[in-house]
Amino acid sequence: MSLSPEDADAESMGSIGGYELIDRLGSGGMGVVYLARAASGRQVAVKLIHAPYARDEEFRVRFRQEVAAARRVSGAFTAPVVDADPDAEQPWMATLYVPGRTLSETVTKDGPLGGRDLRTLGLGLVEALRDIHQAGLVHRDLKPSNVLMAEDGPRVIDFGISRATDNQALTVTGRLIGTPPFMSPEQFATPRDVTGASDVFSLGSLLVYAATGTRPFNADSPYMTGYQVMHEAPVLDGVGEPLLSIVQRCLDKDPAARPGTAELHRMLQTLPDSLEAATVPAPRRQSPRPRPGRPGAVA
Repeated sequence: MSLSPEDADAESMGSIGGYELIDRLGSGGMGVVYLARAASGRQVAVKLIHAPYARDEEFRVRFRQEVAAARRVSGAFTAPVVDADPDAEQPWMATLYVPGRTLSETVTKDGPLGGRDLRTLGLGLVEALRDIHQAGLVHRDLKPSNVLMAEDGPRVIDFGISRATDNQALTVTGRLIGTPPFMSPEQFATPRDVTGASDVFSLGSLLVYAATGTRPFNADSPYMTGYQVMHEAPVLDGVGEPLLSIVQRCLDKDPAARPGTAELHRMLQTLPDSLEAATVPAPRRQSPRPRPGRPGAVA
């Protein structure tokens, strides 16, 4: 979703937790996000949880745990939680508002990133993941629409909340919630046991998208994309060295074989200023015929 309001001076839409709502920024599977203003004038992004989740006590318990953990995340490349009320009739959480387009919007409008811009993105995201993991969280939904391209570097948003959503969905329906082209193999196979290595896999897919404008796993259906993530090699056409070697490490099917954030930070520092952005989209992969057994239904 975009976090750039069409009209920041729009008539007030009411308030949540004492924050005056200014504009609707977007919506997702878990809730609606509003641009809001505190009494001090500070702008925040308020996520209001959808009513079906609000009526389930198990989700509320996990949401409380995730809000508490998210409050511990502090870093230059995340949007920090500034306020929340998980016990409200409809739970909500407020994060610092970060003006800027998402990575998805940036690539769609301006094309793939190259050189210094790509290195700045990669290093910023690795630092964000380091801070998230140190707080005991796994993001689980790192994707282009969850990265804001601020003037002073990228910001990761919605961190940690996807864990509460995933667990709730598995408990109630047995479905996975996520974005298949940017999920890791273990999110399909053992979603309750994912570690920070899962976010590294997602980062690899995200960097391929940023550098080429295409996804390394991209089939005609979520199920087939999940099959590709679990069983097939990524499509990396248009990714040059040294980025190619980096994303290949990130996209290893074995979580233990992927680099940690410290090693990944050192690797990304080697990206040159002259690395050109891809200008021709990589050819689209034909969807394979499914084998018996589903990797998991996705929503």
